[in-house]
Amino acid sequence: MNDPVNSTILLLDIEKYSERDDVEQAYLRRMLYDLTDRVLLAAGIDETRRRRADRGDSVMELIDANCSVIALLRALLTEVPARLRSQNRRASATARMRLRGVVASGYVAVDPLDGWVGSDLNHACRLLDADALRSALRARPDDFALCVSDAVYQGVVRHSHTGVPAEEFRSVTVDSKNGPLDAWLHGPLPKECPQAPDVVPDVAPAALRSPVPAPGPGGAPVNGGVFGGTNHGIGGGVFHGEVRLGDGGRGDRR
Repeated sequence: MNDPVNSTILLLDIEKYSERDDVEQAYLRRMLYDLTDRVLLAAGIDETRRRRADRGDSVMELIDANCSVIALLRALLTEVPARLRSQNRRASATARMRLRGVVASGYVAVDPLDGWVGSDLNHACRLLDADALRSALRARPDDFALCVSDAVYQGVVRHSHTGVPAEEFRSVTVDSKNGPLDAWLHGPLPKECPQAPDVVPDVAPAALRSPVPAPGPGGAPVNGGVFGGTNHGIGGGVFHGEVRLGDGGRGDRR
């Protein structure tokens, strides 16, 4: 087995592929590979900078890590929906192609049998099969749903480069047999996958707030100290009146 190499991972999968007959499946495969080639060329990624694995109803691409992920995402968000609309307008209902896509990154090794090995690749496949991504595609009128790994989001998407608007991605957590995986879904979330609130309330729930100690003799508690005597507030950094710190057992300070 070759040493693992850092790569960008692109996965594309056809929805409801197994429900089609052999002729329709063959047609869909041709459509998928033609679309993938055109999108990668639009991103400036030629055949010398990528490696493909055939998975029947899906395609897996290992892309040179030096290729622009921004250009790849931009092409996926523009070229894929446009080409699917154009192709599906001319296709029968059973020959329409709808796709789920994942962009991730990580280390993948290739063995002598051209098998791909790597936990980062496994995680990307878990994202492709995630209920959140499947549900998102089912709920949308368009024909494409895209998910990116947390590493791709943090390294690229969150900076909102031209053509890759960060505000259009929503945080999701995917359950897998390898444990929960953080990811980011492009577009609105399906109803069964609510988004965590973006804004944390300023006031913590009552159960999480520290209890306020009872006022001591002659004053009210303030951050562990006690204002005693006649207090007229704080002005210019000066306390007016008697100030007793702690429980008053160490003496008074004026």
